[in-house]
Amino acid sequence: MTDVLLYEVSDRIATVTLNRPSAHNALSGELIRAIRTAFGAAQVDDDVDVIILTGADPAFCAGLDLKELGSGNKELAGTAPKEGTPVADRGPFPPGPKPVIGAVNGAAITGGFELALACDFLVASERARFADTHGRVGIHPWWGLTVLLPQAIGLRRAREMSATGNFCDARTALDWGLVNHVVPHDDLLPFTRGLASDIVSSDQRAVRRIRQTYFEGSLVSAGEAWLVESDAAAAWQKGLDPDEIERRRGEVTDRGRSQNG
Repeated sequence: MTDVLLYEVSDRIATVTLNRPSAHNALSGELIRAIRTAFGAAQVDDDVDVIILTGADPAFCAGLDLKELGSGNKELAGTAPKEGTPVADRGPFPPGPKPVIGAVNGAAITGGFELALACDFLVASERARFADTHGRVGIHPWWGLTVLLPQAIGLRRAREMSATGNFCDARTALDWGLVNHVVPHDDLLPFTRGLASDIVSSDQRAVRRIRQTYFEGSLVSAGEAWLVESDAAAAWQKGLDPDEIERRRGEVTDRGRSQNG
C-alpha cells in the first residue's frame, strides 16, 4: 500500500490502519485512494474473511482534509457519488461480501464518522468520540450519514448530532447503540481481533449471505424485508447436507456451554 495506510493480513483477518497521525488521519486524496485499494484487495483475497478498520493514534479519522479541500483541489469533492451510482457503491468502501469491524481508537469526525458508520459494527476505545460537523464546516454528507446514523441511534438523536455538531463520548455512544462495545484503549485491537476470530470460525458462505440479506432488507420496507429474507432462505435450503448441519449443531451446543460457563 502506501505510507498513509498500513495493511496487514494475519489469521484470515485484514487490518487496515489509517496512518496520518500528525493530521489526525484526515482524508487526503491519497488516503482515500489507499483505503479503496486496500478494501478492494481484502474483499477479493481468498485468505481474508474479515476486515478491521482502525486509525493510528491519537485519532480514528478527522474527516476530509480541509486544507486540501480548501486549496481548490477538486479530487476530494470528486469522491461524492454521481447520479445513477448504484447504492452499494455510494459509501466510502468498494462493495464486497466480507464483514467490516470498525475499531475506533479516538475521534471520528464528519467524514471519519461516515467511515465508522460504513462498518458493519463498531468497537470503541474509551478514548473514542464521535461528531457530525458537516453543518459547522458548511458541507453536506455524501457517504450515507443521513441514512446510517438514524439507523444506529434513531432519527431525533441523529438530527441533534448533525444540527449541533456536538461530540458524543464512547459511553454515550454505547448507551445510544452506536457502538457495540467500549473497552480500555490498550485492549481495543486484541478485543476486536477476538470478535473477528469468532466470525472467521463461522461458515463464511452463510455469514456473507446473511450480511447480504441485511443489506437487501435495508433498501425496502419492513414488510418487503420479510420477503427478502424468506426468498433468500428458500434458495439457501436447496442442497443442504443434513449430516453436516447435525455435526455443526453439536459444535454450536458445545460452544454455547463454554461461553455460558
